[in-house]
Amino acid sequence: MLTALSPAEAKDYRLASPDGRTLVTVSAGTTLTWQVSRDGCTVLTPSEMALTIEEGGNTFDVGSKVLSSRTGRRDIIIPTPIYHKSAVHDLCNTLTLKLSDGFAVEFRAYCSGVAYRFSTTRKGDLTVRDETAEFNIDGDRDLFVPYVNDCRAGERWCYSFESYYDEVPFSQTVPDSLATIPLLVSLDGGRKAAIMEAGAEDYPGMFLKRSPSGNMGFTAEFAPYPLETALFRENIIPTRRADYIARTSGERTFPWRVVVISDRDADLADCDLAMILAPECRLEDTSWIRPGKASWEWWSGIHISGVDFEAGVNTATYKYFVDFSAANGLEYVVIDAGWSGRSLMEVRSGLDLQEVVDYASSKGVGIILWALWSSALEQAPEVFPHYARMGVRGFKVDYIDSDDQETVRKMFEMAALAAENRLVLDFHGAKPAGGLHRAYPNVLNFEGVKGLENSRWIDLVDEVPINDIPRYDVTCPFTRMLLGPMDFTPGAMDHATWEKYVGDESNPHVIGTRAHHMAMFAIYEAPLQMLADSPTKFMREQECTDFIAKVPVTYDRTAVLDGRVGEYLIMAREKDGVWYLGALTDRASRDIVIDLCFLGEGDFTADIFADGINADRCQEDYKHTSVRVTSSDRLKVHLAEAGGWTARIERER
Repeated sequence: MLTALSPAEAKDYRLASPDGRTLVTVSAGTTLTWQVSRDGCTVLTPSEMALTIEEGGNTFDVGSKVLSSRTGRRDIIIPTPIYHKSAVHDLCNTLTLKLSDGFAVEFRAYCSGVAYRFSTTRKGDLTVRDETAEFNIDGDRDLFVPYVNDCRAGERWCYSFESYYDEVPFSQTVPDSLATIPLLVSLDGGRKAAIMEAGAEDYPGMFLKRSPSGNMGFTAEFAPYPLETALFRENIIPTRRADYIARTSGERTFPWRVVVISDRDADLADCDLAMILAPECRLEDTSWIRPGKASWEWWSGIHISGVDFEAGVNTATYKYFVDFSAANGLEYVVIDAGWSGRSLMEVRSGLDLQEVVDYASSKGVGIILWALWSSALEQAPEVFPHYARMGVRGFKVDYIDSDDQETVRKMFEMAALAAENRLVLDFHGAKPAGGLHRAYPNVLNFEGVKGLENSRWIDLVDEVPINDIPRYDVTCPFTRMLLGPMDFTPGAMDHATWEKYVGDESNPHVIGTRAHHMAMFAIYEAPLQMLADSPTKFMREQECTDFIAKVPVTYDRTAVLDGRVGEYLIMAREKDGVWYLGALTDRASRDIVIDLCFLGEGDFTADIFADGINADRCQEDYKHTSVRVTSSDRLKVHLAEAGGWTARIERER
């Protein structure tokens, strides 16, 4: 057993961010705690951290006895070619405390937040029975809480990681209910703190729940290790779990526990800590990885018209989708559920997959196939090389719905196997990236977001939607997108007002204006971006489609110009000298000003899609204009209810 210090013997260690504004104070006494302040204002009150380890039949807690300390500084530029910036700056001050029994804990203080992680250099394997990670706050703060709901087969830790946000003060949070991350806390002076993790590998992901100790704050909870599983409909469900959370190597680093700190809400939508703290890229050659946009049949229910074949899961339909992608410069077609049986080697009758793949290849379009997680786990060693030889470019793997240690480990293994076969992946029905996208950049996208698919079946109460979808649209870029790319699948071409919305899975439409949904392409990060609606509808609205098709999926620079969580957001992204701007608002109409000072010298042409004068009543109404602008211009923009605005700004030759 470790010998703990008495309170009188407790020692404090301090670490400041490079700008000197954020201070981390670590106290080593009977327990190891950290507290965080910014400009003298409290972010975290003393919060405990520990690992409970079992080894050789003995159980002990790691995290109190400090043998030595070391400070340092990191100043590294990290290339990030498949991201919304070409590089990120890892600049921070560090504090490492060497603990007894071969353990250590490292703290980092960035200008944008703080983080810590445990590490160990013990021989052999060890069992982590539990981890303590507290995040205590100093009052009844207002929160954005993404509660877990709709658990698969009633299993507490099996969930799709898709949550709307409960906006409540801490006193109204629900005891014992799990929340996903990031969880957002409002601080004094308009600041906010987002609690999250980064770099989880071979270890379960972190949930949060209200602290059971009576502290005003949250504590981490982790899915116990699955010992036995069974197939329940589409999901693999643990039927027996261990009394520990991980069995792992005794020489490793553990995931980062992270608090992002923002002075203004816009900073949250432009934070790189998840990428910076992720595992380094494992691939020597990434040149073959092709980010891009895809046409996709599932959301629209394959509603196409004006053709001389019966639409469905068949060869003619997918060649039609290929033609649409090729004509509009889209890199992919995603063939969703229904093309195969549970065995991915059995292709549905009526679909000549090789013919579709060859046809797509001749037009410069790649095919991505949907796969059930349970099928992919069992069959990937055979399936991945088989379809790679056929010419398939990737897989969309769905219904993962878990992040215990085994699931996280297998996601990394599947990413590595896909890379060996030069396949890209989209992990749908999955936890957000959390760093996997840096280690294996062939994993282009992750779901873990209440995306457009939910517009097919929104529940109504008193004939209006139960959830405020436009508000979520301008919340997730500040919260969920902190963890990396999100498979939101924008691009609907049929729209309805809040009052007139009715769910219709056979012919879906969305809440929000045309410009609102077009602006998502510039704002929502997704190196694999699906265009949700039917090619027939996109061709009907070719003017809008032409604009969407030009929006990149990776960028050289990103600038968040303004925004407030749940209210509005204005973002600018640059690729090869061309700027792409987007603005979104919630259900309140508003007037905004967009300062173009970031453009630099010269004259530019702005191709603009804005809400039309009647967009509040007819959400398809938009106005398309082209104007000359310079960096000295400040554009006055009116956003309708659930409205938007988007522009492509290019230097004049």
